[in-house]
Amino acid sequence: MTDPNICVHVFLSAAGEATLVCLANKGFPSDWSLAWKVDGISGGSWEESRGPAVMEQDARYSWSSTLRLSAGQWTKVGSVTCEATQGSQTLVSETLRRDQCSQD
Repeated sequence: MTDPNICVHVFLSAAGEATLVCLANKGFPSDWSLAWKVDGISGGSWEESRGPAVMEQDARYSWSSTLRLSAGQWTKVGSVTCEATQGSQTLVSETLRRDQCSQD
């Protein structure tokens, strides 16, 4: 088993909506999954989408997941975490605090 590397990117619209993308790569085997937590809570009223595992040339896998938050949701968020899980265990995560983001 190889833990994937995780990176979270945030894109802010002019209207203040946030789209967060979690990219995980170099993981093995393919049965990892990505999940989001907003302020430590999973399964809230936000929109999530996940892409399938993709095998890379080095025989390891990449995954992606997108989280969309309305402007009202985003302004109330303290932190967002993307977790890579295998089975019932969370083995890798990355947390992004809203105060780290600016709307330039």
